Amino acid sequence: MKKQSIQQEWDKTFPQSELVDHEKISFKNRYGIELIADLYKPKNAKGKLPAISVSGPFGAVKEQCSGLYAQTMAERGFLTIAFDPSFTGESKGEPRYMASPDINTEDFQASIDYLSNRGDVDPDKISIIGVCGWGGLALNTASIDTRIKATVAMTMYDMSRVNSNGYFDSEDSEEARYNKRVALNKERTEAFRTGCYKRAGGCLPLPVPSDAPFFVKDYSEYYKGRAYHPRSLNSNEGWNVIGCVSFLNQPILRYANEIRSAVLIVHGTKAHSYYFGKDAYEKMVKDSLYASNKEFLAIEGAVHTDLYDNLDVIPFEKIESFIRNAIGD
Repeated sequence: MKKQSIQQEWDKTFPQSELVDHEKISFKNRYGIELIADLYKPKNAKGKLPAISVSGPFGAVKEQCSGLYAQTMAERGFLTIAFDPSFTGESKGEPRYMASPDINTEDFQASIDYLSNRGDVDPDKISIIGVCGWGGLALNTASIDTRIKATVAMTMYDMSRVNSNGYFDSEDSEEARYNKRVALNKERTEAFRTGCYKRAGGCLPLPVPSDAPFFVKDYSEYYKGRAYHPRSLNSNEGWNVIGCVSFLNQPILRYANEIRSAVLIVHGTKAHSYYFGKDAYEKMVKDSLYASNKEFLAIEGAVHTDLYDNLDVIPFEKIESFIRNAIGD
């Protein structure tokens, strides 16, 4: 495996703000994996600040969408971090390009550990933002971590659902899941024999074939075009082929209706993934004692990646007001 190096030069896919200070930081999760993050802090800030941890989208790196969110929220007065999950980007962990509902939830919790122990952070005012697949993981983290005061899930995926049932639940059958298991376990046998972990392939090159689904074109224009980054899985060779196998039988939103802290789910009405966010919200508030501080915000006409980097569409003002209300600012 190629040794991971830390890039100190500014290499984000968005311009650096003159309103915030930036530095690289690191911390370890409870599995001993070192996570690398970008920290953004308002210039000339004093005292203990409210803090936000950001990650996502699934298969992206912190130099893309999550960093943009973190820097923007720092401009609004928060101390923020955007981290690379275990096995990806500049963070450690091998084999590379693996995902795990447990370890990735722990990644978020480890970021709360880190923020809670900074002298310039108010530990009672920590929130998280998860984008795409990390929106679902953010909800899973909020289900277990009572230190989190507010959770914002943007254009979210339920990674267990999409891996188990396929897109739009088109493969929701025992037979389809069995065939996936057969194929994935065959890959495991081959990987052990050869010592080589195959990559599943990232987004399609541009221009995308005209007969490809719109969401494929949407992803490719983001990852292969305007937000290409050399460390991004989706911009390049994609996940390890068996990278998401554990999501097949580990539902991540089982206790979402027991989240007592505030949750905001934001989704574009034209996003192919809209049903993930809408269904997650409805299940979260159904028969829940804690529905009063939960919100679903539909962004009319927005597609999935509009909420990655379209500053005319991402409702940062709403995100800020929601978090500040939840933390009592």
